[in-house]
Amino acid sequence: MSAQLNPAQREAIRYLDGPCLVIAGAGSGKTRVITQKIAHLIASGFDPQAIGAITFTNKAAQEMAERLGRMVKLPEGQRPLVSTFHSLGVQMLRRDGQSLGLKRNFSILDADDAANILQQALGTTDRKVARAAQHRISLWKNALVDPDRAAAETKDRLGHGIARAYRDYAATLAAYQSVDFDDLIGLPVRLLREHADVAQAWREKLRYLLVDEYQDTNACQYELLKLLVGPRAAFTAVGDDDQSIYGWRGATLENLNRLSTDYPGLKVVKLEQNYRSSVRILTAANRLIAHNPKLHEKRLWSEHGIGDPVQVVPCEHDEAEAESVAMRLQAHRFERRTKYSDYAILYRGNHQARVFEQVLRKEKIPYVLSGGQSFFERTEIRDLMAWLRLLANDDDDPAFIRAVTTPKRGVGTTTLQALGTYAGERHVSMFAALFETGAEQRIAPRQLGPLREFGNFVNRIGWRAAREPAAQVLDDLLNAIDYRSHLFATADDKVAATRWQNVSDFVDWLKKRAEGDGATLLQLAQTVSLLSQLDRRDGEVDAVRLTTIHASKGLEFPHVFVVGCEEGLLPHHGGAAGAASETGDEASPDGAAPGGGAADNEIPGARATAARIEEERRLMYVAVTRAQRSLTLSWCRERKRGREKYAPLPSRFLAEMQLDARPKAAATIGAEDARAKLAGLREMLGRKRAPAN
Repeated sequence: MSAQLNPAQREAIRYLDGPCLVIAGAGSGKTRVITQKIAHLIASGFDPQAIGAITFTNKAAQEMAERLGRMVKLPEGQRPLVSTFHSLGVQMLRRDGQSLGLKRNFSILDADDAANILQQALGTTDRKVARAAQHRISLWKNALVDPDRAAAETKDRLGHGIARAYRDYAATLAAYQSVDFDDLIGLPVRLLREHADVAQAWREKLRYLLVDEYQDTNACQYELLKLLVGPRAAFTAVGDDDQSIYGWRGATLENLNRLSTDYPGLKVVKLEQNYRSSVRILTAANRLIAHNPKLHEKRLWSEHGIGDPVQVVPCEHDEAEAESVAMRLQAHRFERRTKYSDYAILYRGNHQARVFEQVLRKEKIPYVLSGGQSFFERTEIRDLMAWLRLLANDDDDPAFIRAVTTPKRGVGTTTLQALGTYAGERHVSMFAALFETGAEQRIAPRQLGPLREFGNFVNRIGWRAAREPAAQVLDDLLNAIDYRSHLFATADDKVAATRWQNVSDFVDWLKKRAEGDGATLLQLAQTVSLLSQLDRRDGEVDAVRLTTIHASKGLEFPHVFVVGCEEGLLPHHGGAAGAASETGDEASPDGAAPGGGAADNEIPGARATAARIEEERRLMYVAVTRAQRSLTLSWCRERKRGREKYAPLPSRFLAEMQLDARPKAAATIGAEDARAKLAGLREMLGRKRAPAN
């Protein structure tokens, strides 16, 4: 093990005498340090089951568990806990949530189901309004601000309205015996604060904690970790202040500072050797991030050689930029004999992807799009999936709530709150509760009638779904709930027609799958939770990756194009709402493109706050450090905003990297020039592929 580690990595791994903070620069081998430290803890006598490693994403947790499994062979029941924050929260609440009045089989609402409830609390049908309120409530929860405090501290009228909705929303979740994703952190904090015996039990269960991506923690996550480690403070936090890019969703760099204050004996180890990028790429990255104030001074270095020069390409407009990237990518791939999957195109906002998709399709260059909305995340598809989930498992409370209210059938929030409260007391699902005799004493007949009518309908469809051909049952289900009329009643004709076409495509796909597998609708419904994974197999194909910079964090590619390097775009000059609407990653619930965020009203080049520019600089730093061998940065002399054109300035970050952003006008890439070069490249490639006579 030691021979493969550098001195700083060895120091971080072997230090067990107290709290430890590892400042891990981009590409410095932080996952190796975490997994090797777990192995060292086990070798030093720690019970493997008393070690916990906490990450932010399921993908990171899976990768860490797989690496650890190759290093330390243990039976499944004796392995360390490797988990996301949210998965750990679920475990804590399943085990001890009854102390807070939660039934053991409480339901977890996803962002879409939660937005539906919030729409009712706000009294609005405008999805964008509900999403904006949802973001603000999420920030309050992440900062451990309850509804009463939110109402007391909010100064503006809009905020007061959202605070009132927050109170109603929280009451509805409690009545439904449901939680949202933020509650999976907030409620465990409350559990450990209010129940000393539970806190002590969890400290004994997890005697050493390792936390990845510490710079991305919010106030709530910091408090959860502090309560879990207790006075023993046996933990290692791994993070990088230069890669903190989620301030707009509640993450705070202050948490890295707080560690030194809360744990005066904190050991700090810096990992500065980069195992990913060439010297030229790292030089640009170091020059860039040097313009930010530092919590912990560091400078990345590499033994990977000098590498290719970092390229800056000015283009006439966005179409020329897309043509230029396609041309350079094709030529580079031909010269270097590389794969399409060696390339990534990174951008600030999802709206930038459209023109690149068009050009890549035209040039027959395969690509995968990350950070956009999945087909299975569309509202109309989720509506139908709720019905299928309910047929597969009538104890699925979120599916029950969505199905009973979509389309509307006279069952409102008050009725569902009464049913949810009764079901919670009886420790049964809402579907089971509505048939109990006791429900008649708690729910008025005029409310209980529609519920039982719905329940009987589900039972009839469920009986048929287990026995009759899936195609016929599906058609009858859609006709019975009159879903097409619901779509046209809740959206304008054009939008409704598009949604109905999506539904038709989905239903046709289900029918073909049922016919091909010889499956009933019930058997199909039992696998419905896997359906959304069908279009998320990015890593299995040889294709160029198109992704937002936010969604690229944690990834690396041999060759990277960062596009749209302009003032107003990168750095983006909008506020937090604008930033959220631009990213389209998991933190932006609907993957919205510009159009609803505050950022769209900003004038390119408008003054942005110093804190926002510092976060945008960290975002550019993340983009640059995704590249291993080559890096190309492009910007446009002209862009469209709506129907108007404007002339953006090259990003200040290019100058900060000491890159020449403004070469001679003749060097500017125009669309015609790029198309001509592409045509020539296609012809040359065609000749190379042609068989010899």
